[in-house]
Amino acid sequence: MNGQEYNREGYMDHHRIAVVGAGSWGTALAVMLAKKGIQVKLWVHSKRVYDQIAINRENTKYLPGVIIPGNVIPSQALDEILLDVRVTILAVPSHHVRNMSHQMLNFINDRHIIVNTAKGLEAQTLYRLSQVIRQEIPGARVVVLSGPSHAEEVSRDIPTAVVCASSNIDDAVFIQNLLMGPNFRVYTSTDIIGVEIGGALKNIIALAAGINDGLGYGDNSKAALITRGMVEISRLGEAIGASPSTFWGLSGIGDLIVTCTSKHSRNMRAGILIGQGKPLNYVLDSIGMVVEGVNTCKAAYRLANELDIEMPITEQLYYVLYEGKDPGEAVVELMHRDKNHEMKNITGNFNIY
Repeated sequence: MNGQEYNREGYMDHHRIAVVGAGSWGTALAVMLAKKGIQVKLWVHSKRVYDQIAINRENTKYLPGVIIPGNVIPSQALDEILLDVRVTILAVPSHHVRNMSHQMLNFINDRHIIVNTAKGLEAQTLYRLSQVIRQEIPGARVVVLSGPSHAEEVSRDIPTAVVCASSNIDDAVFIQNLLMGPNFRVYTSTDIIGVEIGGALKNIIALAAGINDGLGYGDNSKAALITRGMVEISRLGEAIGASPSTFWGLSGIGDLIVTCTSKHSRNMRAGILIGQGKPLNYVLDSIGMVVEGVNTCKAAYRLANELDIEMPITEQLYYVLYEGKDPGEAVVELMHRDKNHEMKNITGNFNIY
């Protein structure tokens, strides 16, 4: 069978894949891998979601309308999911990464690769999520998966391109080979800092882009937000060691564009409601799923202040989210900042390969 190893049910199992987290993205990745003939063990926190998947083969809460193949095996027992696994895809919200990593510690060995898909910064420590994982699991082999990739589209085989990053290129290539498919193209990178910062901070700018729409503004202002937002992301990333060129790739400008323009973007939808004057608690309840940009904005604001990095869009969004500032007033302040040169404080090599 094409040189692959198969188990007695006829599924490829030499990679031994677990997906921890059955939200939209975790479910979509499990479905995608299952379609490649791989048996996937899926850890599900909610009993209700577990029953939906086990009985109806559908995750109606997070990914309605997508049939989950029979070689996706759901379980609520983490030890059962991680037993004898070579690769674990960690697909939980950013604020759960530390706790889940701690629970996984005793099941991880030196051959185990952890693929983190969450996009954010830890609010308390300001750590990138790969740092959080390694703090809880010393010596962990971490690969970060990022890029413009809405779960709703990936699960329906719509062509998508992403990047997986690791300080160990061999691990990145291993995951590239595992995930690559006819409709899912995977690039590799060793700039894990840049890939994580791009994936995290684009959610901040997407919230601002949604506010733009909620206020009734147009394409001109949204284009300006996206462009100047990219400057802020690059500025902070370079300050902590990222490669400038990473931000002009899939995990930078690619993810930023899709999150600021797509109907699937929770952050943009949340921003629209905020721009319409809805209070934050109401907005988060209405979305019904995690809006990563809210916590990431607070962390990025603090980190920018600590590093003395100028991030005016992030700063104004922080005031809107956490200090009750009127979104319209925030736009006025952004438009009336001191005159400047467009490329000030932007450095580095912008060659795209």
